[in-house]
Amino acid sequence: MSIFNYSIDDALGKVISVDTTTVIVEVANSDLLKRLQVNRLAVLQSSKPGQHLIGLISQVTRKKTTELLEGEGEGVNELNLCKVALIGTFLDRDGADENIFRRTLESVPEIDANCFALEGEKLTSFMRILSRAGDEESSLTLGQYTLDEQATAYLNGNKFFQRHAFIGGSTGSGKSWTTAKIIEQMANLSTSNAIVFDLHGEYEPLNQDGIKHFKVAGPADIEAGKTLNDGAIYLPYWLLSYEALVSMFVERSDQNAPNQSMIMSREVNSAKRKYLTDGGHNDVLDNFTVDSPVPFDIQELINELNEINTEQVPGARAGTTKAGEFNGKLSRMIARLENKLSDRRLGFLFQGGTDTLRFDWLQDLTTALLGSTDENGVGGIKIINFSEVPSDILPLIVSLVARIAFSLQQWTPSDLRHPVALMCDEAHLYMPQRNSSGAADDISLDIFERIAKEGRKYGVSLVVISQRPSEVNKTLLSQCSNFVSMRLTNSDDQSVVKKLLPDSLGGFSEILPTLDTGEALVVGDACLLPSRIRVDEPVNKPNSGTIDFWDEWQEAAPADRLATAINNWRKQNI
Repeated sequence: MSIFNYSIDDALGKVISVDTTTVIVEVANSDLLKRLQVNRLAVLQSSKPGQHLIGLISQVTRKKTTELLEGEGEGVNELNLCKVALIGTFLDRDGADENIFRRTLESVPEIDANCFALEGEKLTSFMRILSRAGDEESSLTLGQYTLDEQATAYLNGNKFFQRHAFIGGSTGSGKSWTTAKIIEQMANLSTSNAIVFDLHGEYEPLNQDGIKHFKVAGPADIEAGKTLNDGAIYLPYWLLSYEALVSMFVERSDQNAPNQSMIMSREVNSAKRKYLTDGGHNDVLDNFTVDSPVPFDIQELINELNEINTEQVPGARAGTTKAGEFNGKLSRMIARLENKLSDRRLGFLFQGGTDTLRFDWLQDLTTALLGSTDENGVGGIKIINFSEVPSDILPLIVSLVARIAFSLQQWTPSDLRHPVALMCDEAHLYMPQRNSSGAADDISLDIFERIAKEGRKYGVSLVVISQRPSEVNKTLLSQCSNFVSMRLTNSDDQSVVKKLLPDSLGGFSEILPTLDTGEALVVGDACLLPSRIRVDEPVNKPNSGTIDFWDEWQEAAPADRLATAINNWRKQNI
């Protein structure tokens, strides 16, 4: 039996105007107008039997007009209007199923169609239908609907990751809390597979079966000899693409930059060829390129560059020599390269030892980072702490991990492919706007933009997480079809989210600055209904850095806090 068994007496009013996705309803009287609230739901009669249309109230208006009454002079007349954005169709029956909601508009209301308020028991019944529709194995739950806190808010887990997603909100709005809630549900799946880019160690408290923590090796980790088995990740230089190597070692403003780039390409290619030849890897030797992930000895590369930089060739007269074609033109590049090698902050790139030069080492790294729960036996959700990576090369290193994931999926036969999600926290730091990006940023953007555009067909999903959507690359955001927006107080950030919403729901974004902590506006392919949702607490809360200043200032300060901080600062280790 349909839950929308309204009688004519229940009608708020009748439709007087119909647009593609918007209707105007004339409300019968002022008392009924008072019951209406913006962003609440309404039900309209469809032109097809057995159907109702569900809409979102976007505007409520009372207009007073004066008119000339016969024999009585002027009189005041009221025009009560309600604007409704249509968002879906409710079917009384679809085959053997009853009471089905779909995010499609199979019809529009006719003029004079009745409009009803969706409230009370009917609202509760409708929200329960939404919950039952999502209550399946592929579902992802966030919390409860603000409209009815007895109804669980489900998302379609398949569509959430297939179509990419954005999670955003100002600091302290509950963004990390929401992300943690999603991660812990992913970890409960038997063969989950995801990488979380944790830039500040924020998700370290997330400890449960299905989650494994890694950290990009810092100076203290290298000194202690920690390896992949200890959770320390090395990302050796030979994994970098040619463009990434050039951006690190070649100064673009140097007048010799074109020569340096050309020599770098030639010598890296030669060094990789030597490694393959010496190791007897003839099957790879015939087809590899300068971008192929083949190890090579960086010190041998420097020796070759020094020889080219100091090369003397026979002169015009017998017995004389002159400077070679590139003599002295590689000095600055060699100096930059040697400086990088000795920089302890970059130990994860250059100081991994002979172990990272093994031909099979890449297999070990990818098994740890991209193996699902059943494959690596420790956890399909890999949280990588990038907190000790220098900020100037952070985009390069984060995108390197993303490129490894994408390349592995790309080169995996389709029948062997297993999907992976990339959870990109603090995305504005390595996915900036093109007009504010440097060389390293451009390389990072190229990789993430390609994943955003092509990742779906290779089973790679992006979840972009940021407190500043206005600073995130617009191309990447435009590829996201799901939005979980927490409170946003900055007008630029609000504007970005508003532009990404369908035109009929543009006004829905006006509630962004008024959302409570832990409350989200959810719109997209994964959500049956554009909804305001109160997110449940995760089992383990992230270190989101929210400190109660006023309360803390009334307690004794921890002893030795400054001495401990200085010691850790000097050692570059906590």
